[in-house]
Amino acid sequence: MKKLISRAAVALLAGSLSGAAFAQGGSLSAEDATKQFVIDLGVGAMVKPRYEASDSYLVYPFPLIQMGRFYVPGLGQVVEGRGRTGVFFYPSFGFVGERKASDTTDLTGTNKIDWALELGLGGGFRTQHWRAFGEIRQGINGHNGQVGQVGFDGIMYPGEKWELSFGPRADFASGDYMDTYFGVTATEASASGGQLSEYNPSAGFKSVGLAARVSYDLNDDVRLHLQGGYDRLVGDAADSPIAKVGSENQFNVGLGFTYRFAFDVFK
Repeated sequence: MKKLISRAAVALLAGSLSGAAFAQGGSLSAEDATKQFVIDLGVGAMVKPRYEASDSYLVYPFPLIQMGRFYVPGLGQVVEGRGRTGVFFYPSFGFVGERKASDTTDLTGTNKIDWALELGLGGGFRTQHWRAFGEIRQGINGHNGQVGQVGFDGIMYPGEKWELSFGPRADFASGDYMDTYFGVTATEASASGGQLSEYNPSAGFKSVGLAARVSYDLNDDVRLHLQGGYDRLVGDAADSPIAKVGSENQFNVGLGFTYRFAFDVFK
């Protein structure tokens, strides 16, 4: 019982702090399929742009969370492994790192932007072989705007231990977010030495792209994940002077693993 409670506490704490995207987990063992909650938690390393619109890349750690089963009193199992079909909901988290002029000469003259935490909700509809979803988050600290994403994934199972998902994405943001990360004030334009011009972007879609993930079950508890994506800045984000001196093309690739926690709470 003590081990069970500690596993549940670790899973809930990690979920509350994570910035990972949520997805539904892979096949379940016979024992795990009887539990109310099956949550895969892990960590990985990702190569991604130093900041949005950057043309230089860094390696960042990133958390991974996948839901195999999730129980809500009164509703029952709202997530139930590969066989789940229907509406699903999940908490959505995001994290944007600090950005400052000393990061690169492309940002010369710009003001420092503190790190930002983004909290929100997501939901969608899925079958065994596809899912459509949307999510929205509120920024805290570095920006006070709203950001969101809509997407669609095709899901394939090349083998018993394999799962492949891939599909298009579209990201949108409020005016506050766009102004924080893509806007340039008159003072910043002057301090840039002519490299940047004054710019005041509006709310709207900021990127479109593709994302893919391949997962492999090493055993009943441990999963390996390889994921990657491409985003193209669009609209006011693409027209920003910061994107013009950086890049409108944004790539990412990451590798990580998760460990499965299976437990009951409402029994």
